[in-house]
Amino acid sequence: MAKKVVIDSGHGGVDGGSSGNGILEKEYTLKISNYIKKRLDELGIENAMTRTSDELLDQSTRPKKAQSFFGKGNDVIVLSNHLNAGGGDSQSVTNV
Repeated sequence: MAKKVVIDSGHGGVDGGSSGNGILEKEYTLKISNYIKKRLDELGIENAMTRTSDELLDQSTRPKKAQSFFGKGNDVIVLSNHLNAGGGDSQSVTNV
């Protein structure tokens, strides 16, 4: 069964997400999501994005929009991109 991918760029609009050094999470999640979309398109994998611009999707709208593309089938993967701001010099990952 072919998989379908919904790409969710975390945050957006007035919700910038985490920030540091002048970088907003919402900007990078969208850049990463656009790259993933491009690669999935090149591979012929059906996909859709919850947002393609700097817009806010609230917590009730986001899952509804994700389901609106392909429904709730077992052949749908939802990939939600988020980044964390770090303040230390640690080189370990404590969450995935």
